[in-house]
Amino acid sequence: MRFVLTLPLIAALAAPQAAYAQIAVADSGDTGWMMVCALLVLLAALPGLMLRHAGQVNVRNALSVMAQGAGVIATVSLAWAIIGYSLAYAPGSVWLGGGANLLLANLAQLRDGLTVPESAFVLFQLTLALFAACLLVGAVAERTRIGWFLAFAPLWLLLVYAPITHAVWGGGWLADLGVMDFAGGLVVHGVAGFSALALALIAGRRRDPASVGHAPVLSVAGGALLWIGLSGMVGGWALGATDDAATALLNHHFAACAAALTWALLDHVLGKRTTATGILSGALAGIAAIAASAALVGTGGAMLIGVIAAFVCRLAQPLVAGRVDDSASVFVIHGLGGATGILFLPVFALPLMGGVGFDIGITLTGALTSQAIGLVIVALWAMVGSAIAALIVSMLIPMRATAQEEADGLDLAQHGQQGWDFR
Repeated sequence: MRFVLTLPLIAALAAPQAAYAQIAVADSGDTGWMMVCALLVLLAALPGLMLRHAGQVNVRNALSVMAQGAGVIATVSLAWAIIGYSLAYAPGSVWLGGGANLLLANLAQLRDGLTVPESAFVLFQLTLALFAACLLVGAVAERTRIGWFLAFAPLWLLLVYAPITHAVWGGGWLADLGVMDFAGGLVVHGVAGFSALALALIAGRRRDPASVGHAPVLSVAGGALLWIGLSGMVGGWALGATDDAATALLNHHFAACAAALTWALLDHVLGKRTTATGILSGALAGIAAIAASAALVGTGGAMLIGVIAAFVCRLAQPLVAGRVDDSASVFVIHGLGGATGILFLPVFALPLMGGVGFDIGITLTGALTSQAIGLVIVALWAMVGSAIAALIVSMLIPMRATAQEEADGLDLAQHGQQGWDFR
């Protein structure tokens, strides 16, 4: 009887398995890698930016800034799941994705051309959107209402972030133009930086010009978490646990180190004290710059990109600060840092400079032109789109806290025994 029962099993195992061989299976190593990288970026967006922004504001506004960051995570996550991912990556026109993936419907077992399930790709892309949105909190800290920000963030995702993501990474018109961005120097850091500039100009300066960061230790701790967490951004965009991922991680770290030391040296040369916050600001400028080319350049190129980004951002900082009240220097560090990396990508991608080179038919002049055009278009789109989103929301919810609320501190004015005041 035992032999009889075993015969069908033997026959089944011996039968041709052609039908099963046609089913694509995700690579567990690549899938696990992308999930880990997504969690690293989320680490940067949640505790990283929350600590950094809280340390850079007055103690009376620290809790308010952290609450805004947590709220943005919640609203943008839901907007991404409902419609954001579909607009960014679903098949559509060159301008915008279609509706095939609304509410994350119809996700494929494997993302086209990849070895990971589309759900893992969705998760990774979600964390990039969250990081970009959370950066905006720091630009207008200490003067915006939490209710306004929770309404603004998802609208910004749909008007600014998703269309630009589709244009560059989703096979849209900027990709057809030849714009290159490996891991977010333009799409994440650049978009957030120029959007922050627009918001800071609209919100205006803080009423208390003497307001300074109350806890540099928190700011440095948050910056250190960003240094670690943003490695997931460049590592994840290798789309697998490959040599490209390891190269991207190395270049991310080398660029950060070179930029940190350059910023510290410039502080000394310019007669300022070298500080821990300055060193971390330099590192983040290098990280924003290298994101565009982390797996495309050599070790020396990564270091030089970090040095150049530190020079650009450090020298621009006092010029911008005198005109724009950007509480966390989001525009200077991420906007100008990302822009620097985008513009210098073609130069350091040359084989002569240790890079991977260009595809057949692409010249250095053509690549530089495409990068410059792409940067101008994205900067204008980010600023105009952010301004439109801000004005739309402001028709329903005031953007700016009252003078008395700012004087009392938003922690006291908008939080108490009755909870947060979203008006």
